[in-house]
Amino acid sequence: MQARSRYVPPPSQPELDPRFRVPVRLLFYCAIGFALYLFIPVLLKPLFGLVISATIGLFAVAFITNVLTIRVFDRRPISDIGLGPHGAGRNFVIGMVCGGGSAALMLLAPILAGTGHLVPRTSSEFSWPSLLFFLVALLFGAAGEEVLFRGYAFQVLIEKIGPYATVLPVAVFFGFGHAGNPYATNLSIFNTMLWGALLGFAFLRSHDLWLPIGLHYSWNAVLPLFGVNLSGLTIEVTGYSYKWDLGPLWSGGNYGPEGGILTTIFVIALFFVLRRAPIVPQHNPLVPSLDEQA
Repeated sequence: MQARSRYVPPPSQPELDPRFRVPVRLLFYCAIGFALYLFIPVLLKPLFGLVISATIGLFAVAFITNVLTIRVFDRRPISDIGLGPHGAGRNFVIGMVCGGGSAALMLLAPILAGTGHLVPRTSSEFSWPSLLFFLVALLFGAAGEEVLFRGYAFQVLIEKIGPYATVLPVAVFFGFGHAGNPYATNLSIFNTMLWGALLGFAFLRSHDLWLPIGLHYSWNAVLPLFGVNLSGLTIEVTGYSYKWDLGPLWSGGNYGPEGGILTTIFVIALFFVLRRAPIVPQHNPLVPSLDEQA
């Protein structure tokens, strides 16, 4: 009689030392993101121009980096970084109202006080297709920055070392990440760090990315609608430019309002607004400790 073969399971793979789990994930995340950033925007720029390469290119880098990392290490869907549908609409709208409303108020106040003026541009004309393209491109750009800076790596760090030990260093990195923008100043970098801290705080309040994306996108969208520079970039979409009677310390000069004290004041005020806003915290499987603090 032939002997019956007995199944022998393959040897289990050795588990990674717990001390190295987070560093390995972060190293993988940063390496993939950096490699893609060197490739995708450079590939898109000659084909579609600067706007597409800077916005949709960044979104592609952020999305691919997060998908690869969360699938390789956690076998989870991309929605688990805070992009699930539950409560998405409410938190996104709150972010839109807070970000866009504060930007509009910041630029309307000088107009009402007589220290800001809308002046017709002679070099450009308004068109609805250009406006729609601008709004869509900025949405991809804002979503890309939030997914990249406050996605998988950010959330893993929160769970490992705590919320504020993560939010503040990432905010500093976020600020210096904009230091190469045209006309950047020390104040513009500081204000961008404040924005990084605010967007991190928004994630801590909502446990998702919908609130930070809405906040980031609406602020970015409203500034060019008033004809001011956005982080040093001139985006002509309305046929008007904004002229200040205030000095660059307040107006931000060529960098735009984000390089002035007005932005400093409004960003600080937004911390208090978000603290009281009717945000619905979501369950985030990557950061379960936040559920205990909600």
